[in-house]
Amino acid sequence: MFSWRAEVRPGVWVAFTNAAAGNLALHVGDSPVDVRRRRGDLEAAVGLAGRPFRYMNQVHGNEVAVIDAATPAGHRTDAPGADAGTDAPTADAMVSLGEPLAVMVADCVPVVLVGDRAAGEAPVLAVVHAGRPGVASGVVPAAVTRMRDHGAARLTAWIGPSVCGRCYEVPEDMRRDVAARVPAAWCTTTRGTPGLDLPAAVRSQLQDAGVAVEYSGNCTLEDVRLFSYRRDQDTGRFAGLVWTDRTDE
Repeated sequence: MFSWRAEVRPGVWVAFTNAAAGNLALHVGDSPVDVRRRRGDLEAAVGLAGRPFRYMNQVHGNEVAVIDAATPAGHRTDAPGADAGTDAPTADAMVSLGEPLAVMVADCVPVVLVGDRAAGEAPVLAVVHAGRPGVASGVVPAAVTRMRDHGAARLTAWIGPSVCGRCYEVPEDMRRDVAARVPAAWCTTTRGTPGLDLPAAVRSQLQDAGVAVEYSGNCTLEDVRLFSYRRDQDTGRFAGLVWTDRTDE
């Protein structure tokens, strides 16, 4: 079910699912009933005890949504192209004070962040969907800024599985445009063609923001245990997750 999972702070968990957990997206032509069941199975597997993961409608932008207990969980969808549902925020990053969060990908970079607050206070959690447009427009630094606005200190990040620079071939003008904004994105593929290294770009943005990176996942195109849109456009989405053992009681 997981490609990686760890307790990263006492009572704070980060995980990335794999294809064995099944497709978790509502917008790829899968049965909504089956997707909701898988999401429920995932929540049960990590022991959320009725606290749902919050999903978002991801649009390759740089908007950051702040999630609280009143925010809809996004299990309903009526709109084509909606990752989470019409009752979920349209954004490419979410920040919460302890509410469980999920980001879905199948080649883009899923980023999970945790920031400490004062003793006894819930940590600041965040997830980011960092595709090529989001990396170029600064969605990762925007999420870090919003976390700090909510009192986060000692921020740490985990970069989930995504397509690597060896495999991500792009037109020369696209490489030039993205690298002009994030120089670490510039790369050459194993075929000797222009490429973009989005995981390296995200790492550089986090380091520039003073955020420590604890983990970086495999290439989605190379690892058949993960969903990859570039390997098969008729594919599902796996998730980056962050949650706490805290309850609302």
